[in-house]
Amino acid sequence: MISPIMSVPNRIVIHSSVAHGKPVIRGTRVPVAVIIGSLASGMTADEIQREYDLTPEDIQAAVQFADKQSE
Repeated sequence: MISPIMSVPNRIVIHSSVAHGKPVIRGTRVPVAVIIGSLASGMTADEIQREYDLTPEDIQAAVQFADKQSE
């Protein structure tokens, strides 16, 4: 049986009871897709940090996670 919790790369968590199982930043309910979408729409990393109360490492982890998913 697969565990309902998956952590990639330590800051990204996938849990069936949080955000419908979509990857989020650990300790938040901020989906990786929201971060990537915000960057794509022109928000800066600083703006995203302030808007969602994240760290630079959280944003970097989201970008790395999305990059690995597109491989």
